Amino acid sequence: MSLDGQTDDAIRTAFAATKRIALVGASAKPWRASHEVMRFLLDRGFDVTPVNPILAGQTIHGKTVVATLTDAGPLEMVDVFRNTTHVGPLIDTAIRLGAKTIWMQLGVVDQDAAAKARAAGLTVFMDRCPVIEDRRLQLFRH
Repeated sequence: MSLDGQTDDAIRTAFAATKRIALVGASAKPWRASHEVMRFLLDRGFDVTPVNPILAGQTIHGKTVVATLTDAGPLEMVDVFRNTTHVGPLIDTAIRLGAKTIWMQLGVVDQDAAAKARAAGLTVFMDRCPVIEDRRLQLFRH
C-alpha cells in the first residue's frame, strides 16, 4: 500500500473530476520538476495556475503566475511543490477555497496536514508525481 493509502482508482477518479489545478511552488526554470509537471498537466487539458510569490506577474508556459493560493481560485486540485513545512497552511487555504484534492509531490509528506484535509472531505495524495502515475496507469491519452 502507498504512503497515502490511496488506490489507483482514486487517482483516476481525482483526475477525471479535475479541471482547474493550482500548482504551488511553480518554477520558470525548465530543469525543475514543477516546470515539467506544469507543462505535462497543461498538455493534458488541465487549466493550471502557477503559484509563486517571487514570480508573481510573470508567465510560465503562457500562464500568469499568481502570488498566493487564494489568487489561484477557483480550483479543484492543489499540487504542492513546496517543502513539507509549508503544507499545513496550504491545506487550510485549500479547505477554505473549496478544493477537492491535495496532491503532494515526491518527497512532500505531512500526515497531520493530510488528516486535517481528509477530515474536511478532501482527497489527499502524498509523495507522488502525476507524470509517474500517468506512465504507470496510462491515465491520459497521449
